[in-house]
Amino acid sequence: FSFLQERLRCMLVLLLLLQGADSFYVPGVAPINFHRNDPVEIKAVKLTSSRTQLPYEYYSLPFCQPTKITYKAENLGEVLRGDRIVNTPFQVSMNVEKKCEVLCNFPNKPVTLTVEQSKLIAERIREDYYVHLIADNLPVATRLEFYSNREEEEKKKEKDVQFEHGYRLGFMDANKFYLHNHLSFILYYHREDVEENQEPTYRVVRFEVIPQSIKLEDLKADEKSMCTLPEATGSAPQEIDPSKENQLLFTYSVHWEESDIKWASRWDTYLTMSDVQIHWFSIINSVVVVFFLSGILSMIIIRTLRKDIANYNKEDDIEDTMEESGWKLVHGDVFRPPQYPMILSSLLGSGIQLFCMILIVIFVAMLGMLSPSSRGALMTTACFLFMFMGVFGGFFAGRLYRTLKGHRWKKGAFCTATLYPGVVFGICFVLNCFIWGKHSSGAVPFPTMVALLCMWFGISLPLVYLGYYFGFRKQPYDNPVRTNQIPRQIPEQRWYMNKFVGILMAGILPFGAMFIELFFIFSAIWENQFYYLFGFLFLVFIILVVSCSQISIVMVYFQLCAEDYRWWWRTFLVSGGSAFYVLIYAIFYFVNKLDIVEFIPSLLYFGYTALMVLSFWLLTGTIGFYAAYMFVRKIYAAVKID
Repeated sequence: FSFLQERLRCMLVLLLLLQGADSFYVPGVAPINFHRNDPVEIKAVKLTSSRTQLPYEYYSLPFCQPTKITYKAENLGEVLRGDRIVNTPFQVSMNVEKKCEVLCNFPNKPVTLTVEQSKLIAERIREDYYVHLIADNLPVATRLEFYSNREEEEKKKEKDVQFEHGYRLGFMDANKFYLHNHLSFILYYHREDVEENQEPTYRVVRFEVIPQSIKLEDLKADEKSMCTLPEATGSAPQEIDPSKENQLLFTYSVHWEESDIKWASRWDTYLTMSDVQIHWFSIINSVVVVFFLSGILSMIIIRTLRKDIANYNKEDDIEDTMEESGWKLVHGDVFRPPQYPMILSSLLGSGIQLFCMILIVIFVAMLGMLSPSSRGALMTTACFLFMFMGVFGGFFAGRLYRTLKGHRWKKGAFCTATLYPGVVFGICFVLNCFIWGKHSSGAVPFPTMVALLCMWFGISLPLVYLGYYFGFRKQPYDNPVRTNQIPRQIPEQRWYMNKFVGILMAGILPFGAMFIELFFIFSAIWENQFYYLFGFLFLVFIILVVSCSQISIVMVYFQLCAEDYRWWWRTFLVSGGSAFYVLIYAIFYFVNKLDIVEFIPSLLYFGYTALMVLSFWLLTGTIGFYAAYMFVRKIYAAVKID
């Protein structure tokens, strides 16, 4: 019976995978049913700009405030992203139209912005800030309609529609600043099927806004907080002069439309927002190229190895073999422990920790459990998984440290638990100080920082020690050949055996496999796009693992053929060669795609890029190292050594 249950579960998972993540509800996010006249709460998330990379909370600008401001309790991921979800004074009711209403309570007494506030708003408009609101957990979007490069006849019929996240705070024209002070909300609902005599229920399936700038004199407001919008052609925009006080009204209107979109697929609009069509062709192309190259590499290496082993194992021409050069000659030195074994095993332990975390996060996200609708879930899951994966990192680091003849296991465990996380925490703390200085909501609050430190020393550190203890007590890896007492002299190496040349050569294939995906990931991080191609990401991750392993095996084979047995550190460094290309790509992306000019945003970009590159180097280096280590043990076990 349990076998049957297991089979059914497997079939269910397969079905869900085939259906795609958009067709079933995300765990923990249930639909909310509204009746007519029920209040639909509009909340504010934050203000963002891809020019400054500094998010600010909504009320950092002098918007209209409700009588009581309440902030939503946030998870770790939301805090780290800079989200500060707060209530707003917009009064929206389900399926109830509003022509035009004044937001702040005194229609005949407009809002007066001080010189300081006017300056701040003008600065935020110049920095290209967007405002992000949510209704029923759906983010607001601005519809952009434009004609694509089609034939003239088709142009008249069809416009291309795209959406951008949030709405622009304002715009500049001839060095003057104009604020969007009127918001036309367009909410789409889906009518649910109910019994005949029951009241109809509705679900919110899309949230759009048309922001407008309308001068105070053109907004005619009465005592009941109602207002009349001017004709589109005759109205002047609301200017914000940063050198003096400004008077204006904040107004809004609400329009409801019925939609065929079901609640389960309401996020589709947002997930296809990016202005780049998903390069299915490019991704498939990179997959094919990588598999093709991998196949060729595997065939060459297997044929060469078979030939080598057959030659080395022929009894009769053992004298000839002795005079030959090749990897058999270094059998007495190939497993000689390297310099700094503790640091090497600690870095590899952190690499294993990262590998387990990334694998689980991508797999769970691929199953649709970390949807963008559960804000911050991805980052929270990643943080906690990294802490708990410490037990595996510690185990592998401890076992390798014992194999490399290490004795001080407690110091090794401490090094594993603090080396990589310490560097990450140090860089983040320095960057956080700069963000604090800018009063941005992207700064991690002090209590959250203390909580993260407690997680590091309270969860991760003990787990690493536990894993390290068991790994160190376990039988060390079995090396098939004995190490000689006296180290063999290494012949002079050719120029192409240089470490840096190796890094350049080894990084091309893994980077080529994933650079298309890298573009989408960078857009998601730096340009406030949603990233939801986790199925592809999982495929790319598998290809990355395969290509890193193969390149690493080829490089270590060439190195041993050149009679250089110092492969431990070199394999780890060379396998992470694709991280060097990621750094080059990040610089290219910064110069060509982003409009960042100020010092602090540039510092943030390169600080976080350095963390990404370091993590990527640890990940790919660890994959390559373990592949090479297994390969070396296999080939030396296959030859007969006297």
